[in-house]
Amino acid sequence: MDNPICRLTSPATDVVIRCTPVAEILYWGPHLPAFNAEDIATLSRPVPNGRLDVDVPLTLAAENGRGLFGSPGVEGHRDGLDWSPVFTTCRVEQQDNGVVITGEDQQAALRFTSEVHLDAQSGVLRVRNTLTNLHTQPYQVGRLAVTLPLPEQAAEVMGFHGRWVREFQPHRTHLSHGGVVQENRRGRTSHEYFPGMILGQPGFSEQQGEVWGVHLGWSGNHRLRADVKTDGRRQVQAEALYFAGEQSLGAQQSLSTPWLYASYSSTGMNLMSQQFHRYVRSQILRFPSARPRPVHLNTWEGIYFDHDPSYIMAMATQAATLGVERFIIDDGWFRGRDHDRAALGDWYLDEKKYPNGLAPVIEHVHQLGMEFGIWVEPEMINPDSDLYRAHPEWLLALPGYQQPPGRFQYVLDLSNPAVFDYLLTRMSWLLGEHDIQYVKWDMNREVVQPGHEGRAAATAQTTQYYRLLDTLMARFPQVEFEACASGGGRIDYEVLKRSHRFWTSDNNDALERQRIQRGMSYFFPPEVMGSHIGADRCHATYRRHDIQFRGLTALFGHMGIELDPANAGEQEQHAFAHYIQLHRQWRDLLHSGDSVRLDHPDPATLAHGVISPARDRAIFCVAQLAMPTYSMPGRLRIPGLLPDARYRVTVLDAPPVIAEEQGGHVMRVLPGWLSAPVEAGGSWLAQAGLALPVLDPESALLLGIERC
Repeated sequence: MDNPICRLTSPATDVVIRCTPVAEILYWGPHLPAFNAEDIATLSRPVPNGRLDVDVPLTLAAENGRGLFGSPGVEGHRDGLDWSPVFTTCRVEQQDNGVVITGEDQQAALRFTSEVHLDAQSGVLRVRNTLTNLHTQPYQVGRLAVTLPLPEQAAEVMGFHGRWVREFQPHRTHLSHGGVVQENRRGRTSHEYFPGMILGQPGFSEQQGEVWGVHLGWSGNHRLRADVKTDGRRQVQAEALYFAGEQSLGAQQSLSTPWLYASYSSTGMNLMSQQFHRYVRSQILRFPSARPRPVHLNTWEGIYFDHDPSYIMAMATQAATLGVERFIIDDGWFRGRDHDRAALGDWYLDEKKYPNGLAPVIEHVHQLGMEFGIWVEPEMINPDSDLYRAHPEWLLALPGYQQPPGRFQYVLDLSNPAVFDYLLTRMSWLLGEHDIQYVKWDMNREVVQPGHEGRAAATAQTTQYYRLLDTLMARFPQVEFEACASGGGRIDYEVLKRSHRFWTSDNNDALERQRIQRGMSYFFPPEVMGSHIGADRCHATYRRHDIQFRGLTALFGHMGIELDPANAGEQEQHAFAHYIQLHRQWRDLLHSGDSVRLDHPDPATLAHGVISPARDRAIFCVAQLAMPTYSMPGRLRIPGLLPDARYRVTVLDAPPVIAEEQGGHVMRVLPGWLSAPVEAGGSWLAQAGLALPVLDPESALLLGIERC
């Protein structure tokens, strides 16, 4: 502990921590090119009258016992004692742009360890706290959180709400007094409250303002909160939520928080997202191979439970002609699964539907040059199933209570070794006896009364799910997994360590998807965002969109189609092939470049794109969600290109009224650059931009930009 000041640094962001006598982050902001430890003398705080007589630091443990009146980092007790610990640093270990700070409270016999790491490439901060019981008597933990300080300019909070088929909806709250709390108690990451927040200067936007984004990598119950103390200091706090009695630490036992990931930007949310994306790509994602992300066809909205192997093979044949590269059979392949009210848990092939087994279908798919994937939902059980009739005691439930069903199903108790072994055996049969490259892993209901042997087991259920996936991935390293939970109900960095793609939403409505995908893009790169072209009439909303709007909406993610291609008309099939080819042409950029969301004065206009790391290529989409506010929509300014370079701008795809160079109902004359490629300088495109055409509601325009 010779050096009490620790500096973590990256090209864009620095973090300065005072490690002794307590652990306190003094600075988290722009890179400091000439920092000296003596600089912290400027941050010596005054002590106001009418309060405590000494300065009270906002430590990483946020102790109430120190006189910090707010939400503490630790809440617990030992038979009513040791409930207000105060930690003093006893060990500091610094290495690899990170530091581990250990504090102890000898009176309470507790140890508090903070791991703080700043990724040198992306600038993403990663923090985790661990509480250890040093006493012989158990310690009951009620809360254990990660606490980060924020500067006084962080006066606005952007959180995310949602529901099934409407995930990742942003909302904003001014933060001047009190706090903002966002909780989830549904047993999975949840559609309702994604575990992420963005805090910043009032009015921060995609391209302007200081912002601090945080995301808790945890797939269970959680709480995020942002608070303002009466002295003006601010903090953000994140934690897994524990039910009563769920966490009891025996002698020398420890409990860790999930990892909290944080990204600072001085220039709006774009840079924040780009840093998160770089971190995910370099530190979290682990694809089995380096091949491009294959275009999907998923059978769900095409055939639902109506499985006929010969027809499915005809679907596969048609899918291959469209350019599909991975063919997935969804729900309905296992014994007794003719509807959604029965058979979950009975993971045996339905021999009535597949009298010759799955092998002929799989071989046919492979002969067409496509990978084969299949749907499962291992954590769930229907009361109408052979498994439930044999083992009703396998439910995750509280004895003596009647648990409400959800989607005609209950949850299996993964903490029960017999349940875990059964699921591991059945999934190993499926993946070991069949040439499967991909698994769509669903989780279709919320968790009520998560009890194991009468005790709360919500946290254990999540960790056992992780263990099941970890075991399967070790046994079958060639298999990719998709995390699906009725769409976007389980999307976070911790599950992403065990999967390769998210099903963003069960809603394929292109209009709704524009907002959903933008919300998800704040934290996740396009290559893990499942985005499908659905039928012209959306199965979730019954709204109709033309193929052009559906195709361009699905382009900016991990693309697929969700329908029956054998039943589509020739014109639709030609359009599917066009957008699949367009995606394949640009996906190396889409899945490796820097995502950019553009500020636009009209909330009905969404503009976004991806720019290559070398700044020599870019692709941008302008989507018109509703009628424009003004008769002329203004200009599209494109930041991030090389200022001194020349670029060629080409219309890659446009609505028919533009593609056919028509005037008419909304425009008498089109902008000249729409009819032929135009060249301009990078600084000109950033500052002056392109005069946009008037777009019809629920239509989009796609532009390609390449350096001359």
